[in-house]
Amino acid sequence: MADDISYNIYGDDIQVVEIILEEGEGVRAEIGTMMYMDMDIKMNTGTGGGFMSGLKRKITGESFFITRYTNEGSSSQRVAFAAPYPGKIIPLDLGAVGGRFFCQRDAYLCSAVGIEVNVAFTKKIGAGFFGGEGFILQELKGDGLAFVHAGGTFVEHNLKSGEVLRVDTGCLTAFAESVSYDVKFIGGIKNTLFGGEGLFLTTLTGPGKVYLQSLPFSRMAGRITASWNSDV
Repeated sequence: MADDISYNIYGDDIQVVEIILEEGEGVRAEIGTMMYMDMDIKMNTGTGGGFMSGLKRKITGESFFITRYTNEGSSSQRVAFAAPYPGKIIPLDLGAVGGRFFCQRDAYLCSAVGIEVNVAFTKKIGAGFFGGEGFILQELKGDGLAFVHAGGTFVEHNLKSGEVLRVDTGCLTAFAESVSYDVKFIGGIKNTLFGGEGLFLTTLTGPGKVYLQSLPFSRMAGRITASWNSDV
C-alpha cells in the first residue's frame, strides 16, 4: 500500500474509512472493524508475524490476531472499516513524521501492510503510573498510511521546539516520536480536591505533531455507568 493510497472517510460522529486497493495491494486491520468489501477482496487472518507479534498487539489492547485484506482482482476494489465508538478517524502518514508515531491503547484501526504495530513503554515512572493508560503505548512504525480512532472529535497541534502543552491524561490520542511525554502533578489543594481532572496532567513538549480527543472511551463509559447506577 503506497503513501498516496486512495481513501474516503464518511460520516461525522461515527466514521467509516473506505480504502481503494489496486490489483495486488493490501491493507491490515484490527479484528471486527471491517464493514464491507468488494467481491475480489480476500481476507486472511493471522498473527501478522508470529506469536510475539500477536502478543505485542494484545498487550497494547488490540486483538491477538489481525486480518489482511488483499485485492486479488484486476480492477480497483473497496474495503471499509468502521470506528468502534463515536469519534473521528485520523489518517497518519508515517513517512512524513519520521516513520514512527505513538498512540494510546486501542487507538489503532487499520494500516498499510508494511506498518508494524508494536508495544512501547513510557520512559518515565510518573508517566507510567499516572498517565491514564499505564506504561503501555502503541508504536506504529513504517512509511505508509495508518488510521487511528479518536473519541468524540480530535484537535491537532503542531508544537514548536520547547513548546509545552498540558492535557487531561485520557485525552491524548497520538503524538510524534519527537514529542517528549511525561505526567506531572497538578498542584494546589483546591485543584487536587475539586478540580475534577484528577491529580495529574500529561505534559507534552515539542517539537512535533500531537492529536487530542475530546471524549476518551473511559470517560464515556464512566458517565454511562454512573447514570446506570443512579437509575438502579
